[in-house]
Amino acid sequence: MMSDDFSYGLIGEHLPHSYSREIHACLASYDYKLLELAPDELDGFMRRREFRAINVTIPYKRDVIPYLEKIDHHASRIGAVNTIVNRGGKLYGYNTDFYGMRALINRAGITLRGKKVLILGTGGTSKTALAVAADMGASSVIVVSRSEGEGAITYESACKFHTDADIIINTTPCGMFPYADGGGGRAGMPIDISFFPKLSGVIDAIYNPLRTNLVLEARARGIPAVGGLYMLVAQAKWASEIFTGTYIPDDALDRVYTKIHTDKENLVLIGMPGSGKSTIGKKLAVKLNRRFFDIDERIVRRTGLKIPVIFELGGEELFRDIESKITSEIASENVGCIIATGGGTVLRPENVRALARNGRIYFLDRPPEHLLPTRDRPLASSIEDITRRYNERYELYKSSADCIIKEMITPNAMAVEIMKEFRNH
Repeated sequence: MMSDDFSYGLIGEHLPHSYSREIHACLASYDYKLLELAPDELDGFMRRREFRAINVTIPYKRDVIPYLEKIDHHASRIGAVNTIVNRGGKLYGYNTDFYGMRALINRAGITLRGKKVLILGTGGTSKTALAVAADMGASSVIVVSRSEGEGAITYESACKFHTDADIIINTTPCGMFPYADGGGGRAGMPIDISFFPKLSGVIDAIYNPLRTNLVLEARARGIPAVGGLYMLVAQAKWASEIFTGTYIPDDALDRVYTKIHTDKENLVLIGMPGSGKSTIGKKLAVKLNRRFFDIDERIVRRTGLKIPVIFELGGEELFRDIESKITSEIASENVGCIIATGGGTVLRPENVRALARNGRIYFLDRPPEHLLPTRDRPLASSIEDITRRYNERYELYKSSADCIIKEMITPNAMAVEIMKEFRNH
């Protein structure tokens, strides 16, 4: 429903996880609000024109065009508007997504000139990507859709006849929260990139999670890949300039992006049982004023059973199934928090992927001789078990981590070291 005071803000159908208000608060002093409109409310809202300037998101970027007095050349070329300014009762439309996507690609160091580009999806952002790819000198651009038509080919055709593609730009919602592992595609990915051996870059317009499965898969293959948060901040910077007529320095763009990214990124602690994950995690939560989640503790609370009892009832497989479900929930539904994992969480690749989507992963590397066996850890209840688990898992811990933190004199010192690395990475 319409807000009584809505001078600046964002309209769309579903906005519960939008970061736009936080971003605009960093860019300017106006009160930027989020307004969800049902499809049957859009006409009345646009006809009343009771706003100064707004951004527009899914699914209304095309629907607002008939209400506008004039649209700029990028919006006209793309056929979608994401920024509207009310000047004396006349509405003027712009497309700042164009600048945002171009800034994202440039910042990632991905070159489109002379390259064959596949654009996944046919919505408003797809039209933006098409215009940006042409503007940046792509040699050929192919739009990929679930069904053939209107200049698009199918995913099956792309994987069969266009395996020489250099760049993939995803503009579909596949991989977006809350369906990071679903919503179509392969394991939450819109396309299987193994079909494209020449890939030199992957751009995903999705910003929540920070790193989609598509981005993680590309990076695992050594392909430069980036998510859409920088695009979101960049388009907001240009929109804010249009709102106010005031230039915002480019260094503000990087400053705001860094702040939002830092605020949204989780700190994830992995390592052997007894390596101090919970102790250090709680210290980090206090120092950084963040929420703390202990996956083992959440398992006990959820099941009402201690971990050794779960092992007795269903063995390790049952425990790992519960662990995977809870790991996915915590990692996906929470941003800007501290997560302490169980010692064996890294044994399942899907757990590492879930944690990596929104998190920076730290391996607390404490040697086995400094780890104490306890009865509440069924796979690490003796020195022999601990040493065996350490040798089995060490390479997994290393390959799963973004940063390795060697054991220090105190847990507090390790927490400080993690904070220092997190702020500077």
